[in-house]
Amino acid sequence: MGKSILVTGGTGTLGSGVARALRAREHDVRVLSRREGPGRVVGDLRNRVVVDPVDAIVHCATTNGTGDVAAMRNLLAGARRAGSPHLVFISIVDIDRLPMFYYRAKLEAEQLLIDSGLPWTILRTTQFHDLIAGLTRIQARSPVLAALSGVRFQPVDAGEVAQRLAELAVAEPAGRVPDVGGPQIRSHASLTRAYLRATGRRRLVVPVRPPGGFFRALREGSNLVPDGATGRRTFEEFLAN
Repeated sequence: MGKSILVTGGTGTLGSGVARALRAREHDVRVLSRREGPGRVVGDLRNRVVVDPVDAIVHCATTNGTGDVAAMRNLLAGARRAGSPHLVFISIVDIDRLPMFYYRAKLEAEQLLIDSGLPWTILRTTQFHDLIAGLTRIQARSPVLAALSGVRFQPVDAGEVAQRLAELAVAEPAGRVPDVGGPQIRSHASLTRAYLRATGRRRLVVPVRPPGGFFRALREGSNLVPDGATGRRTFEEFLAN
């Protein structure tokens, strides 16, 4: 018999992938959304949220840090009122070493979950292919593109992460599970040029070296997990689709 599972952020790229993966396994999936729709539960994590009793919650919703801590507090309060569901949270590799507002918010949200008394699982991953492509896409109209000097990324496919979250949601709570990264560690310049080739653009790629602790940590490889390269889909394969 399938489990009942609530997915927050279930209309986004990652959350919708989680919902599809769980439905393919014949679980009863509900998506928390501010808008009504088939298979949706109306709710807003910025406020008090009512959570129906479920076996598990996969928390994929994000506000890019601006409201992630409040959203976690509201979700945890709703989950406690609904019983004691297993809460699965998606996070980012080495956020405790990368000084940035969004990452600090993610780390605080992680700690709220750990201290909540609810059964929990946290999966940290490297950056998604979509993000790396987006860093180039927003510059694409310029004749010169900037690439972070000395910075490497290990992009992972959001669909593969969604499959992993679906597996974790129906398993027993596991705490911090092994980090997940993509199959290749590549310089930002290499990934930028791959995007240009895939989209048929010719641009000059210029290295830039921004100051600050965050970019220093990136140059030191804090965003990488060489031992967690379990993803299979490469950046070029992502771009091809």
